[in-house]
Amino acid sequence: MDFSSVKAKAVDFFAEAGFISRIRNEADYEHALALMDEIIEDYDLYRPLIEVLSASIEKWENDAENFSDFNQRIEDLDDGAAVLKTLMDQYRIGAGDLEDEIGSTDHVLEILNGSRNMTREQIQSLSNRFHIGPSAFFEKQHP
Repeated sequence: MDFSSVKAKAVDFFAEAGFISRIRNEADYEHALALMDEIIEDYDLYRPLIEVLSASIEKWENDAENFSDFNQRIEDLDDGAAVLKTLMDQYRIGAGDLEDEIGSTDHVLEILNGSRNMTREQIQSLSNRFHIGPSAFFEKQHP
């Protein structure tokens, strides 16, 4: 197979949208989020692009200085609350926006501060809303 065409297209593609594979600054990050918002609804069509872009976004969010306080707070939470907090931040929603899935705003806040655990029904409702597996909310074994 001759890869000349593939290489040429890749050079042009990454010259126009290099943030897809590596986010270098806040502007790249904003472009990556905007593109993800645009393509996520057509997941099957854009799956390879979504996978590369999500890896780039995840690396930026794990490494960027402006995320260090947030990452530390998430690390200090139990896994279920950390997942919930991350989803809330990603979708830019507040505790009041989860009444259908969790109940009152107070219940959401209690889960986030660790004084209440999520019920099986709440986990299932959140899984359905955010299209993730329920296992994401369960405590993982840490080394």
